[in-house]
Amino acid sequence: MESIDHNHTEILKNIAHRVMLERGLLPDFSDAALAELARLDRPAIPAGNLDGIRDLRNLIWSSIDNDDSLDLDQITVAEDLPGSSEKILVAIADVDSLVKEGSAIDEHAAHNTTSVYTAAEIFPMLPERLSTGLTSLNLDEDRLAFVVEMIIAPDGSLTKSDVYQALVRNHAKLAYNSVAAWLDGGGPMPQTISAVEGLEANLRLQDRVAQQIKQYRQAQGALSLETIESKPVFEDDRISGLEVEEKNRAKDIIENFMIAANGVTARFLSAHQFPSIRRVVHTPKRWDRIVAIAAEHGTRLPFEPDPKALEDFLVAQQKVDPLRFPDLSLTIIKLLGAGEYAAEPPDGNLEGHFGLAVKDYSHSTAPNRRFPDLLTQRLLKAAIHHQPVPYTLDELDSLAKHCTNAEDSANKVERQVGKSAAALLLETHVGEQFDSLCTGAADKGTWVRLLSYPVEGKLVSGYQGVDVGDRIRVRLESVDVDKGFIDFVRA
Repeated sequence: MESIDHNHTEILKNIAHRVMLERGLLPDFSDAALAELARLDRPAIPAGNLDGIRDLRNLIWSSIDNDDSLDLDQITVAEDLPGSSEKILVAIADVDSLVKEGSAIDEHAAHNTTSVYTAAEIFPMLPERLSTGLTSLNLDEDRLAFVVEMIIAPDGSLTKSDVYQALVRNHAKLAYNSVAAWLDGGGPMPQTISAVEGLEANLRLQDRVAQQIKQYRQAQGALSLETIESKPVFEDDRISGLEVEEKNRAKDIIENFMIAANGVTARFLSAHQFPSIRRVVHTPKRWDRIVAIAAEHGTRLPFEPDPKALEDFLVAQQKVDPLRFPDLSLTIIKLLGAGEYAAEPPDGNLEGHFGLAVKDYSHSTAPNRRFPDLLTQRLLKAAIHHQPVPYTLDELDSLAKHCTNAEDSANKVERQVGKSAAALLLETHVGEQFDSLCTGAADKGTWVRLLSYPVEGKLVSGYQGVDVGDRIRVRLESVDVDKGFIDFVRA
């Protein structure tokens, strides 16, 4: 596609719509869903008798998310307890109160199963009037929510937990980067924090507890991985570069609280004799290659897969070579393999999540943008109110398989549109040479990622003997913006 003088935003939007359809996903909501949406209104906040719903609106809740996030799925708050333990509360938007099973909106959500975030356009799982409005935990709005309550010991372990429904109110909408800069001492306190009495101390408490949870998880073998994720930067509808999104201390708060909350919901359902949808990352099949890569770095890993030994190796490498650590992380992630959803009976014994080193793990904290989380919410609501299980194990098993497949399709859409964006950026660099890292080697092809640009492409020549983790010099052979193809040859 000749695109050098064209509008990059429009090109990518057209590609995104086409690729959504090619992957079996719905880019647009049906007329029935839109008609249903027009009739929806905010659920009435009960006055007086709350029927078992706690009123927690006075707590200093806040949201921390990306600068441009409008679909606020969760808010958090900490409570200082007598003694040495702390209480962490995670409130999750009650999406089920407006998105009923079998409705046209629910059918769309059940089909796509996730919001799809492409370089040019977001395809939300739920209409934006819901996901960024009626079911979003928006600033200064009273909302119904599910609350995961956790008591955390000084060593970062969970000692007690509960799940219940509550009324909540978001008192401050915060962004990762500005909060992280403030916590690290590299930036001023955001004005939104100083405007809410007690929020500064509360966020510092949340930060401290999150770091304790993180250290505890790593001691259990949770993997410290740091990949390079990028998004296009547009100037006047043209891509001028790729911006790398990095981990930071504020993201640590949310990540660690959400991982803990997802474990609590899984165990809560089991304790109530309810089935659940779990997120499973299997023991890696290519452990031998991970062992070989560690050996290249002077570390001997056990013959059998061992997450704690792998974590110790990763932590050491992050200290020794922080610049190249994202490349090593990406290699390990590729060798670990993708996760999947699976239905588990109350007394089941699924494998768990290898990368997080946790046995019980559901997805429950993002019901505005992930369908498994909405399913989990319906199960939780039935368990809390002592109602019958809303799904049979067979139904959950079928839904879990569909969610895995649809998520895979969504990831492919995001990758393909991302590659089209990268192709637009690189189309004037055909013939140039770059240093790269091999990120995939299989029968269907060998893939490399450039070290100078966060861009991945196919190695179409000279791939013999190249394996995941190898660093090689490549030449950009060609790009195809329409297909998202970026082809390299070994230099």
